[in-house]
Amino acid sequence: MKPSEKGWLKEYLEFRKELLKDVISDKKKTALPEQSLYRIIQPTGLMYGHAILALDYPDSDKWRERDKMKILLAESLISSALLFYDKPIKNPDELSEVILKTLDSIGNFYNSIFPELATSAKTLFGRKKTPLELAEKILDKRIKFTEEFKNNFWVQFFHNSLLFLDIFIFGQWIHTNADRIVSDFFKYEREELRFSVVKVIASAAHANQAVEFEERKLLEYFLQSANLSSEKKKEAQVIFEKGIDVEEINLPTNNSWILKKYFLEMAILTIWADKKVDGNEQEFLKRLCTHLRFSEDDLENSMMAIEGFVLEHWEKLNYLQNKQDYDQVSERFIKRLLKVTSNHKNKLIKEVQGNKELLNLLQKAKSNELTDQEQKLMQDLLVVILKTIPTFVVTSLPQHFLTLPILMKILPANFFAEI
Repeated sequence: MKPSEKGWLKEYLEFRKELLKDVISDKKKTALPEQSLYRIIQPTGLMYGHAILALDYPDSDKWRERDKMKILLAESLISSALLFYDKPIKNPDELSEVILKTLDSIGNFYNSIFPELATSAKTLFGRKKTPLELAEKILDKRIKFTEEFKNNFWVQFFHNSLLFLDIFIFGQWIHTNADRIVSDFFKYEREELRFSVVKVIASAAHANQAVEFEERKLLEYFLQSANLSSEKKKEAQVIFEKGIDVEEINLPTNNSWILKKYFLEMAILTIWADKKVDGNEQEFLKRLCTHLRFSEDDLENSMMAIEGFVLEHWEKLNYLQNKQDYDQVSERFIKRLLKVTSNHKNKLIKEVQGNKELLNLLQKAKSNELTDQEQKLMQDLLVVILKTIPTFVVTSLPQHFLTLPILMKILPANFFAEI
């Protein structure tokens, strides 16, 4: 499959025949479709303007960042449609029908809500394009609006993180009757949501009473990609210069959980931009959580989600490759995990006691050195045990980062002595 060539979307759909199993499996893990969507999208980095492929596509190591982003956008739009589909999907034929309808909706969605991407439904010779052809062409156009900055995590984040809003708005739009009034509403919502993100960035940048050089430059990058009206762009620049109170950030429509999560994580990453988080900034994040009607646990979970993503993909995020930074992020992340596991110590002990394979490995490890294969199995089984904690049903764990020595650090004190 070559995402830069015509016909890539058809090949992608063939390759991803397991999409039903993956998405429906995630749908069952959480009660809310928005939490399932977050669980699928967050580890890919799409919310943060990056593209980390979860599957080993043939030759994907040769793809440009933009091509990876296009694949993930297509997959996320389809996942959103499946998660919010209100009927059970029982077999591959029903899946194909839902996906075909989704592809048709993708073309209509972008043509209606993103006029700058308007694409004719007919070829030069007057033939009507199939939903697959139209969706492929429009997704190609959408990704051309993104930017590649291989050596700067932060610039790419602020340029491309708005792709997430496409997915969020599409999830709402696909279940409406898309007449002109509805289209006008979603065009308005698109601009308002982008403007709300500007307010989040401005408020976070002023959290420590001083706008750092990095934060000022990043807002410029964001405004370049936000496609705001000239009036809104001027207003955004004023807001960024003066700052804005948390209470003036508009709450998401219908109190959307995933959109509030996105706002919170945009704020966290804005504060991270200068690589320091001081006391004032920590207090700001707590106030933002209160305004969003989130708890401090929600803040902890978002911090873990971001730190886990960064640690898992440290080598791919070139701008972050600094030993001191890595050690600091790693230390913070391990402390957060230890706090969670300590709060669920009894549950973890019960889960281990119910896993004979893991118990046998632990028993052997007391008197003998485990082989490399046994250590890897023990590592995998411990990660499975950790995933039974409610926190990690929604927040993904960085499995490559969680080596056996790291796992030993995050388990509660005297954990194995009580098994």
